[in-house]
Amino acid sequence: MSEQTASRDAICRFAASIFARGLTSGSSGNISLRLSDGGFLVTPTGSSLGTLDPARLTLLDAAGRYVSGDRPTKELPLHAAIYETRGELSGAVVHLHSTHSVGVSILPGVDPDCVFPPLTAYSVMRLGRVAMLPYFRPGDPAMADAVREHAGTRSAFLLAHHGPVVAGKTLDDAVNAMEEFEETARLMLLTFGKSPKTLSKEQVADLVTHFDVQY
Repeated sequence: MSEQTASRDAICRFAASIFARGLTSGSSGNISLRLSDGGFLVTPTGSSLGTLDPARLTLLDAAGRYVSGDRPTKELPLHAAIYETRGELSGAVVHLHSTHSVGVSILPGVDPDCVFPPLTAYSVMRLGRVAMLPYFRPGDPAMADAVREHAGTRSAFLLAHHGPVVAGKTLDDAVNAMEEFEETARLMLLTFGKSPKTLSKEQVADLVTHFDVQY
């Protein structure tokens, strides 16, 4: 099986799992994956993650030019900005409109520099320090500019009134991080206003050192 065939199948398999578990609905959400030749596979615009056709995924070359498949997601500039600023640290990007994460994005008083307090070890390890981006119209190129302002220092963002976007070295990593994002958002909503205990600065520092994560 060729790399591209395997990658197409992997995107569709993960997307179907994400959809089946209610992490996205309708035709919302998008996934991209970098290929070894520098090109990219991207989910098409207006497509449901639950019913993707591997043959219809959008193929782009290393310069981001269209090669084949259906028209790409309108959120492509968002994905491109993450690859551009993160370099080899990012091999895949997942963006969803998952309910709990969107819920956090509309809460008052959320710290835009660190959306989630350090509630669990895995939120620190898999997400690092999550930045909140202001509201942009879906597909607005200005969203990509907002990502670039962070100069590759973040692997996870929360788009206000919109949803989360995460990057990982592999597709598995990106999907796992996205699941951790949604679970952390759910915990935050469950404990909002209740002054939950968080990890100490020393505990966070230990995780950062031991697992070599940015926080």
